[in-house]
Amino acid sequence: MSLENYYIIDSTLREGEQFINADFTRDQKLRISHALDEFGVEYLELTSPLASPGCQEDIHAIVGEKLNARILTHIRCHQEDAKVALDTGVDGLDVVIGTSSQLRQFSHGRSIDEIIDLAAEVLTWIRSQAPNIELRFSTEDSFRSEEAELLRVYLAVDKLGVVNRLGTADTVGIATPTQVGRIVGTLRRLTKCDIEFHGHNDSGCAIANAFAALEAGATHIDTSVLGIGERNGITPLGGFVARMYTYDRATARCKYHLERLRKLEMMVAEMVNVDVPFNNYVTGFSAFTHKAGIHAKAILNAPETYEALNPTDFGLSRYISIAHRLTGWNAVKARAEQLSLNLTDDRIRALTQHIKVLADERALTLDDVDVLLRNWANGGNGHAIADL
Repeated sequence: MSLENYYIIDSTLREGEQFINADFTRDQKLRISHALDEFGVEYLELTSPLASPGCQEDIHAIVGEKLNARILTHIRCHQEDAKVALDTGVDGLDVVIGTSSQLRQFSHGRSIDEIIDLAAEVLTWIRSQAPNIELRFSTEDSFRSEEAELLRVYLAVDKLGVVNRLGTADTVGIATPTQVGRIVGTLRRLTKCDIEFHGHNDSGCAIANAFAALEAGATHIDTSVLGIGERNGITPLGGFVARMYTYDRATARCKYHLERLRKLEMMVAEMVNVDVPFNNYVTGFSAFTHKAGIHAKAILNAPETYEALNPTDFGLSRYISIAHRLTGWNAVKARAEQLSLNLTDDRIRALTQHIKVLADERALTLDDVDVLLRNWANGGNGHAIADL
């Protein structure tokens, strides 16, 4: 069920603001909000209004835009935080408190019993003040918490009957898909709430963990554009969408405007002064580039042989590289046809071998190959590097 009916909570304007290079202006926050809304994410999570006076004003500004996405803000499990957050007019509050022994000792200093009592007090007060607000309670550092203690907290909160969603957080990025599936699956069996997963990417498992959470019954996944966030960040929006697209292409295409992803990522990358990685999910410059001759032949016949993602669904196109020693004659022939050049298959095969010899001597460019193709189409057949 969750694999077909899930929601993205994009946290670029909360978790992403914790990225070392992120210092978004209000105008930038508004631009990001609109771009994410146009892409189709169901929720935007914003920095707590307690963070600074400017953050509080930013929330008011984004709420005032009347976007389709529901607007959430992330707060500590404090009644005073909740009072300020409610005054911003957001659609939902994301309440959090740490439950691992590390955070209980070095962050807030409360026992599990004290956490349960505090959560009951704050959550019931919020519900009394805002009967229609969307309310989430999350433990922080869920996957380094003792499972028995963690479940005590969740079951106590669920029993209150005031929370819409329970959140699980892999705060330091150490969880495995198996562990995520076990915890989320247990919550799915024992509680009535929706379930959210927030996964950091310190050990490279964020996307796999998010998918495992959905498989186990989670309903909401936290993401950020390019995965930006504290340290190495969280589940990247593009990577998560790519994972869901390969599972169920029709649902992903229906839910989100996939062709807007590249523009969204380029915009945020510029704002935080980073390059989009060459191997970035979907939008990296080599994502749909094919080089090996055996790959190129199959791609030319049927792209799905070596592409799980269809680039056209994302507003992109594939590229077959031919200016190298690994090139194959089918790829060279396809380039000749693109240039409307008339060469027999035997000539193409011979030219392909010539390209390989030249590529062993030095790096070639596509322009170099195009010069050769035109030369051979006009009757030339030189075999020296001087041809170029």
